[in-house]
Amino acid sequence: MRRGELLGSLEHIILLALARLDGSGAHGMIVRREIEERIGRNISIGAVYATLERLEAKGYVSSFTGEPTPERGGRAKRLFRVEAAGRRALQVSEETIRSMTAGLESRWEGI
Repeated sequence: MRRGELLGSLEHIILLALARLDGSGAHGMIVRREIEERIGRNISIGAVYATLERLEAKGYVSSFTGEPTPERGGRAKRLFRVEAAGRRALQVSEETIRSMTAGLESRWEGI
């Protein structure tokens, strides 16, 4: 992650969802479902795939073609997984948020 380059909120959420689903990879609809179930945020599938493509261009995720599936008429799914650079971006983002929110707890008590 280049100095000064922080994750956008949707990038952050999608990377976290992919990290939670880590394994052999996850396709966009599974990522979308994970986000909706965890935080109740309804995100269009187009926004999910656009963000996944942006994250891939940054080197934070990689994609590969899975096996063809009968429920998709024999078509394969594009699967995504978090790469080391993506894990580092999440770590930097978490450290930044923690640093910026340190000491603010007392200000939020009345909210």
